[in-house]
Amino acid sequence: MTSKKYILGVFNDEDVLLNAIEKTRAAGTKIYDVFSPYPIHGIDDVLGIQRSRLPIVAFFCGLCGTSFALWMQIYMLGFDWPMIIGGKPHIALPSFIPVTFELTVLFAAFGMVITFFIISGLRPTLKVPVMDVRSTDDKYVMAIELKEGTDISKLNDLLRSNGAIEVNEKEVVK
Repeated sequence: MTSKKYILGVFNDEDVLLNAIEKTRAAGTKIYDVFSPYPIHGIDDVLGIQRSRLPIVAFFCGLCGTSFALWMQIYMLGFDWPMIIGGKPHIALPSFIPVTFELTVLFAAFGMVITFFIISGLRPTLKVPVMDVRSTDDKYVMAIELKEGTDISKLNDLLRSNGAIEVNEKEVVK
């Protein structure tokens, strides 16, 4: 098991937090993560998080779903067990639209969920590391990973000067 140390800045207001993130990044400090009780509009841009590539995965999974649906229906109704239903030809594409649409959506949805879980590293665990319990209720927490040679007093002063009401140090075992 590895353990990492973090310094946590606790904030009361989201506007103060956004301002503190900008100033902390401008000072050259790398922010590990920010925790809040609800999504904050614009925090991704302030943190410098790049746009997700998940829509690209959704497109290709949907394309696989479309291809599979068409192949399955053409094979089953055209080659494996050809039946004339209502005088239609064996391969009647307009009648394939509902099944094709449903499998496209199904493949895209499951593909996105599976990809999201793999990329983000979310998996079932017995103990979830929580930086500060109050971040699920009414506080905003900025976590900065402490590396070797990091001046803790300098980080403490930086966070307090940017509006942190409390600065704590926490060790997380993963």
